[in-house]
Amino acid sequence: MPEQPKIVADIGLVIYPDSQLAAVYGLTDLFRIASEISEAQAQSRPTAIRVSHWRRDPVDGVIGCVYDSHPGQPHKLSHLIAPPSLIMPEKMQSMSGFSGWLLDHHAGGATICSVCAGAFVLGEAGLLDGREVTTHWAFAEELARRFPTIRVDVDRIMIDDGDVITAGGILAWTDLGLSLVERFMGPSIMLDTARFLLADPPGRTQQPYRHFLPRRDHGDLAILRSQHWMHATSAKEVSVPELARRAELEERTFLRRFRKATGLRPTEYAQQIRISKAREALELSNRSVEQIAWQVGYSDPSAFRRLFQRVTGLTPNEYRQRFGVN
Repeated sequence: MPEQPKIVADIGLVIYPDSQLAAVYGLTDLFRIASEISEAQAQSRPTAIRVSHWRRDPVDGVIGCVYDSHPGQPHKLSHLIAPPSLIMPEKMQSMSGFSGWLLDHHAGGATICSVCAGAFVLGEAGLLDGREVTTHWAFAEELARRFPTIRVDVDRIMIDDGDVITAGGILAWTDLGLSLVERFMGPSIMLDTARFLLADPPGRTQQPYRHFLPRRDHGDLAILRSQHWMHATSAKEVSVPELARRAELEERTFLRRFRKATGLRPTEYAQQIRISKAREALELSNRSVEQIAWQVGYSDPSAFRRLFQRVTGLTPNEYRQRFGVN
């Protein structure tokens, strides 16, 4: 009879209302593949990752196990993962029913993890207070607003704080899952698992995927007029006096209100508009970087390249290679 594998991690996946089941089952499959690779390569006792799914009963509120890859053994959960949500954070139901359960496991030594909007589940439990965390770049503002004691860094795909791990985008469950495989099974098993899944190993950033989402719901109609003008002209020529004139405000008042409304200075806002236009041109055209730089308002291609890399994390040519459709 073959020797039973040694369980090196006991990972629970939290199925909350409207959670993304693709991530739940994707992580389940990822850990299973890693365990099977470990078993195939083992020269002594193989290792495995135990995976379970946990759901809150809508009637009695009890959180119970609804799937277990290694049933029949008592659980000592080493990690709990809150997956992404299928809906926008502002529409998510209250997750307070999971808070006490997560806190109890955290107090018992479990590492609590989130992917994308799963950070809101951890935030509601108070597990993110005072921490630096990440989430999907489009949800960062709402996360920071709802939980003002945390520091949100959306340039990073994953932030490992020891007892709490947060991962960024919707598909960042692959980064989290592979990182845990590397931790418990070693880099060789992790890389073989990534190759089998045709997934990039951990270490990416969110920068290349982030797009400019300007604030327009701030209620300052004077600033909104200047924003509309900047977008209509692609921000090729930005003059604070002209923007203030269009907003019908004194320059100092305009600058103060613009920063308050948008979170950016006018020059920073203009840069974001220009870089967004440059991204689009790199994705959809074969024009040279020099032509695109000129088209979006930069006469110095070198300065454009430096700014583009600072904003996206990639050079213009690297961005085109990754995202170009031609």
